[in-house]
Amino acid sequence: MSRPIAARGRFTLLLTPLLLGLALTLPPGPPAHAAAAPGGSGLPAASADSYWSPQRMRAAEPAAATRSAKTPPPATGPTPPSHPFDGLPQVGTFFWTDGNSTGRFCGGTVVRSPHRDLVVSAAHCLRSPDPKRHLSFVPQYHDGLKPHGIYPVDRIYLDQRYYDLGTNAGARWDYAVVRLAAREDGAEVETVTGGFDLLPYPGYDHRKVRLIGYPGNSDTSHPKPLDCTSSTHRYTSTDPAAPGDFLEIACAGYIGGTSGGPFLVRDFTGYALIGVIGGYHTGGDFPDVSYSSYFTRDTLALYLHAVRGDTPAEPRRSPPSK
Repeated sequence: MSRPIAARGRFTLLLTPLLLGLALTLPPGPPAHAAAAPGGSGLPAASADSYWSPQRMRAAEPAAATRSAKTPPPATGPTPPSHPFDGLPQVGTFFWTDGNSTGRFCGGTVVRSPHRDLVVSAAHCLRSPDPKRHLSFVPQYHDGLKPHGIYPVDRIYLDQRYYDLGTNAGARWDYAVVRLAAREDGAEVETVTGGFDLLPYPGYDHRKVRLIGYPGNSDTSHPKPLDCTSSTHRYTSTDPAAPGDFLEIACAGYIGGTSGGPFLVRDFTGYALIGVIGGYHTGGDFPDVSYSSYFTRDTLALYLHAVRGDTPAEPRRSPPSK
């Protein structure tokens, strides 16, 4: 069972100073915003704002495959419904164009950090070695709007094991920490939107978890994100190709495009991030059941690398030796 809410809140309040302390004890790293950094777009904020017009954002397609429309076996109780809303400032969408110049999108969540510039998303959205042009983050995107501006991506941090093993065998590490450049007026994203605590080892069983995701299909053009509150529990994979333990949540209507969306629990500071849509089968096979990789010390290590601005891991040119 998960810890009581009060205990989780106290743990989260202690965690942020601990993370900052760990970051300060590591050897010096590169400057906070290296130009043309690995995994980043190197795109000026003004160019990003100009490129991502409402029409281009609405036309973007999901980064991950659309989930099956088939219904999974009946659950023990009714599946909580989701509903569209205008979103939260801390939750938004990454936009980019792929090697075929097709617009793509995937969700992300601003987390608290010393430089106020970090967003957590799903690794399967950003793993592809294909060029990602115009790669930028739009907080609280909805209805073709950029209510808090747009932030070009500086660096993308994925666990090396996810690069090496791929989306199935590496499903336990299906999360990414992304460092953003400032928007055109120099403001960092967290200064504008606020951020949520990143909570490792949160436990699997939670009675109330808020799930937010940006759906994508030709009928709705993903004008608004979906919101749902449900419970989570532990799911142990029965697929030998995708081993691991994952957070599982039942919420109706989370079709393709919702990848990277946050699993949020209440804490004393507002919300804490305990997962992102991804992990088992890149988030699930059906629209009404979603998954997340379980956040551990590996997630913290990735966060600390991003805080310090270390050189990110990258796909290897050949498989690692055994």
